[in-house]
This record gives sequence, C-alpha cells and structure tokens, in this order.
Amino acid sequence: MSGHGAPTADLAELDARGIKVTVISGRWHATIADGLLAGARRVLTQVGAEIDEIDAPGSFELPVLAKAALESGSDAVVALGVIIRGGTPHFEFVSDAATTGLTQVAILTGKPVGFGVLTLDDEQQGIDRAGLPGSKEDKGAEAAEAAVRTALTLKNLRAR
Repeated sequence: MSGHGAPTADLAELDARGIKVTVISGRWHATIADGLLAGARRVLTQVGAEIDEIDAPGSFELPVLAKAALESGSDAVVALGVIIRGGTPHFEFVSDAATTGLTQVAILTGKPVGFGVLTLDDEQQGIDRAGLPGSKEDKGAEAAEAAVRTALTLKNLRAR
C-alpha cells in the first residue's frame, strides 16, 4: 500500500482558525469522490479552518478552479479527484494535466494545494484509499492536513 511510511499526525496540535480552505472535488466515480470529500471535511472541521466547497466536472478542471479560488482569497486548496486507468492514453493525459496544473497553481500563487487526486488502475484501489468503511487509507484527510500544515508554515515564514 502506498501509504506505508506516512508520518503519524496529531491534529490536536493544529490550529487553523482564520485559514480559509477551498475544497475542490471532481465528481467522477462518486462513491470514491464522496469518501475523499468526507475525509477532507473531517480534518478541516477538526482543525478549525473556514471551509468552502466547489464541485468540479472532473480532475482535468481542478487546476483552473484551484487558481481561481486562491486568487479569490483562499489561503489553501484541497484538490480531490479520481482518475481510473482505461484502455486508451486518456488516463495519462488527464493525470499529467491535473498533476502538472496543480503544481503550477501552487508555485504561481505561492499558496498550498493539497493533492488528493487518486490515479488508479481499478476502482478497488480507490475504495481502499478513500476513507470509506474498510478503507486502508484516507487520502482526502491526508490532502487536507497537508494543505493546512503548509498554509500555517507559509504564514509563519512570511511573518518573520
């Protein structure tokens, strides 16, 4: 499982009050997407972040929506999506566009983008990672925590 070696986190140490986080969720593969969204919501609520949510048609659209959210005042974005490999090169194109686009958004805006885009060989891999009952991982929660931790680190760096 890809989560092997992940750091253990204590969310009680995080105080994200005053941090506005926009969660942008692609709507393909609704069961998995809903699990990712629930995990992100849970973490953001627990740490006291202000949450805004936006639905995206799919993962390809995540970068442009993330950029707009960050330019409109969000301190961080959590980008959630599900891309399942099929029999054509479409998987590679969409995966690359989402990954590269979200990286560019973070660099151009100087604000964090929590990466919760699952690139999968099959639906079961998504179910295993979506924070659903019986899942081994919760990538939505992990992406939200990463976005908040990075936003807080940036805030501290900029205050120096």
